[in-house]
Amino acid sequence: MTQVRSKKRAISGWIVLDKPYDMTSTQAVGKVRWLLSAAKAGHAGTLDPLATGILPIALGEATKAVPQIQDGTKVYRFTIGWGRATTTDDAEGEVIATSDKRADQGALEAVLPRFIGTILQRPPAFSAIKVDGERAYDLARAGETVELAARPVDIDTISIVEHGGEASTLEVTCGKGTYVRSLARDIAEALGTVGHVTKLHRAAVGPFTDADAVTIDMLEAAEAGPARDALMAPVARGLADLKEIRLDAGQAGAVSHGNSVLLTGAAAPAQLDECWVSFKGQVLATGSVEYGQFKPRRVFNL
Repeated sequence: MTQVRSKKRAISGWIVLDKPYDMTSTQAVGKVRWLLSAAKAGHAGTLDPLATGILPIALGEATKAVPQIQDGTKVYRFTIGWGRATTTDDAEGEVIATSDKRADQGALEAVLPRFIGTILQRPPAFSAIKVDGERAYDLARAGETVELAARPVDIDTISIVEHGGEASTLEVTCGKGTYVRSLARDIAEALGTVGHVTKLHRAAVGPFTDADAVTIDMLEAAEAGPARDALMAPVARGLADLKEIRLDAGQAGAVSHGNSVLLTGAAAPAQLDECWVSFKGQVLATGSVEYGQFKPRRVFNL
């Protein structure tokens, strides 16, 4: 019997997925795209298979807002298992060093301020960073020694959620490019011991938080069509961290064709590095404002 393929739909919006453990980000996008019969889908920031939490999946025109989400602030809750270092800096790797020393809460509290602000961080050898055109994790899995250069990352806050003898759970608010596995490794080293991430949950990405999240089970339980579509967030939710400028009909018509427009009114901004414009509640474009003129970078067709 020939299986009938479902017709792909040109739908636009966000599924703010609570990605389950042991699923890759690519697998999650494929599952969501299939469940919603979406013609186009992508994710805004990879989560490791062993991590859970917020994976914003963009459908249709929302894919044009992926860069804004990727550049947004992230919040992670993670558990450091003390006394063992691994090749991957998480529970997936092989143990390469051990220590009998455990971190007491006072010492941990004292060392955390060193990791706040703009810090230099060496990414894990098992990462997606390219080395001479190859992914670092591919080289590492092939047995090659991978030494990645330290790079600056921004850490806003770190706090202790729970502390125990063998493990401690922390919460970090950080910027783009931060590796929590590296953070755990470096905190352990600063305490004179070794450690690795045993649990990792992303609690927020840009404007999306755990409160917005839906699960694969919720999507599967909802009836295909309007009920399942209702679990999508609108395209504009992904731009909530940027300033919105509302246009009139004439301005909207020009922007929809990719043209710049002069902003009018006493409250019109003169300069903005990044913003978005709308007409009657619909996203028209993202772009910048220079000398009172909005210049579109990406135009949305909603």
